[in-house]
Amino acid sequence: MPQRTAFITGASRGIGRACALALAASGARVILAARHAQKLDETAEWIRSNGGQAEVVCLDLADPESIPRAFAEAVSKAGPIQILVNNAAITKDGLAVRMKRADFDHVLQVNLGGAFLCIQQVLPSMMRERWGRIINISSVVGQTGNAGQANYVASKAGLIGLTKSLAQEMASRNVTVNAVAPGFIDTEMTQVLPAEVKERILQQIPLKRMGTPEDVAAAVKFLASEEAGYITGHVLNVNGGLFMG
Repeated sequence: MPQRTAFITGASRGIGRACALALAASGARVILAARHAQKLDETAEWIRSNGGQAEVVCLDLADPESIPRAFAEAVSKAGPIQILVNNAAITKDGLAVRMKRADFDHVLQVNLGGAFLCIQQVLPSMMRERWGRIINISSVVGQTGNAGQANYVASKAGLIGLTKSLAQEMASRNVTVNAVAPGFIDTEMTQVLPAEVKERILQQIPLKRMGTPEDVAAAVKFLASEEAGYITGHVLNVNGGLFMG
């Protein structure tokens, strides 16, 4: 099997970092992308010291002009991108009745619009090569809704719709497009939750534990593999049974 090049957004920590490590361990050349290079450099060095190949590019999804620059830099360093993991996301939570239009728009622009612009950067080469894997990181709340997160939930639900539409557009070119919908994962975002909130969440999860970034990365690694070539337009839930739709 030829070596593939994977581009992972939000790769400096949490789920994105775990995805980069898992893909590198499976033999992919990985491009680590995020706003701040320092943590990316640390992860890239760890991958290289363990026999893998990694490059770093700075990417700010809030700045549409930075997206083509980052992908051009990635291609110059590592060649065409065959695997894209759209992981980067932000939150600006608040009740809808008081949510500022700017906060709603910004979250949609970064989480959904940014992912779409990243996809546009890789589609031409994937179509030419007649091989590609696009994996969008959605969320369980994109399937269930969540009070106080109208903007974030809309962006994550939008990713699922985007996934299904692109899967239909790209199938004839052997490019698969799937989503992974994590539940409550033990990351910096969830570690700040009060203990009573965590306990209430755990009571709703049949497996009675939060997930790990590695749980999500394992699903991403599978969907990026040759073995997943007959799966497209799918939403793979990694949520401990929290949502079974």
